[in-house]
Amino acid sequence: MKAKLRVTQIKSVIGQSHPMCATIHGLGLRGPNTTVVVANTPSFRGAVKKVIHLLKVEEVDNG
Repeated sequence: MKAKLRVTQIKSVIGQSHPMCATIHGLGLRGPNTTVVVANTPSFRGAVKKVIHLLKVEEVDNG
């Protein structure tokens, strides 16, 4: 089974560029201290890498 990523937004997008805000919203995050669990795929990893300074990322086992 593939692991998943637990992504928590730790900083606000206020003052960030529009593409960064769009990436955060595309991940399903709606504000600081919101958490989503996403698949560990190259597309999600790339999105996380773009805004890693705003996030906390943990790998979780879906077993």
